[in-house]
Amino acid sequence: MTTQEKLIKARLNLLELGAYLGNVSEACRTLGYSRDTFYRLKRQYEEGGMEALREVSRRKPNVRNRVPEDVEMAVVELAVVELAVEYPAFGQVRVSSKLAERGITLSPAGVRCVWQRHGLETMEKRLTALEEKYAREGGVLTEAQLEALEKAKEEKEAYGEIETEHPGYLGSQDTFYVGMMKGVGRIYQQTFVDTYSNHAVCKLYTRRTPLTAADLLNDRALPFYEAEGVPVLRILTDRGSEFCGNPERHEYELYLALNDIEHTKTKTKSPQTNGICERFQKTALDEFYRVTFRKKIYLTLEELQADLDTWLVEYNSYRPNQGKRCQGRTPYETLTAGKAIVREKMIAA
Repeated sequence: MTTQEKLIKARLNLLELGAYLGNVSEACRTLGYSRDTFYRLKRQYEEGGMEALREVSRRKPNVRNRVPEDVEMAVVELAVVELAVEYPAFGQVRVSSKLAERGITLSPAGVRCVWQRHGLETMEKRLTALEEKYAREGGVLTEAQLEALEKAKEEKEAYGEIETEHPGYLGSQDTFYVGMMKGVGRIYQQTFVDTYSNHAVCKLYTRRTPLTAADLLNDRALPFYEAEGVPVLRILTDRGSEFCGNPERHEYELYLALNDIEHTKTKTKSPQTNGICERFQKTALDEFYRVTFRKKIYLTLEELQADLDTWLVEYNSYRPNQGKRCQGRTPYETLTAGKAIVREKMIAA
């Protein structure tokens, strides 16, 4: 029941109680209304029925506080056609200053209000307006425009919005601490996820070193993608010591160079840049580790690896994934469908 419906019901109760008691004063005293209110509601009900009992706001819009239409159109034109085109990174204060140069007085807050009404309140939305304008009209982007678009692209990547064109275009690798196992010690999971299909490859280790990071690629990831006919072009990792070091001595860096794989590192202090891998590891923790450790006592790393491999088959081949490109398909189905794009790219190259 909405607030209006509750209000109408309460007013009807007052009128019905007054009719039932035959005493308006007693009904008003019982329900906490004045006699004037009772007779006003009664008159409204007799004239317009139940709908007349609705609360009608007496507030009138103060049009004097509204930005004049010509000023508003000037702000929109300046934001979309000029400032959003020439200087996409301009904020409301700088736009207000530019308007003042044109003899238009409008506060930064007023600029923001206009932007909100026209869907331009964020830099991302103004950049979208810029892209749409140039898609329609064509033209050459200035240096400032290119710089703003590049900055927006980097910020998207920092928040996990990774651009990937086909399977193997970009792999995401990370180290996940599983926990302590009695008689074995610390357990680490090396994880590799294809950012296009969300297909995952994992292997367990008792150490966290460059050798174990390279071993995952050598033993599992690259052989799988080679068998599928999908070359791995680039790998994204965080800046952990197992992934980064002197390119001439670091085992992981040397292995990538040997296989002609480009190495991209996450933005400093931005773990969400590698969010696709982090998200898979949370799924593995919730759906596999937290369940299996309550069902079974593991004595060896090989036992746990065997069960992890079984779960990975379920995850990759049978479990529907709601990722951006999977859209309800399994990761392996998405990877298989993306092979056509890989072949086109290889032919074009």
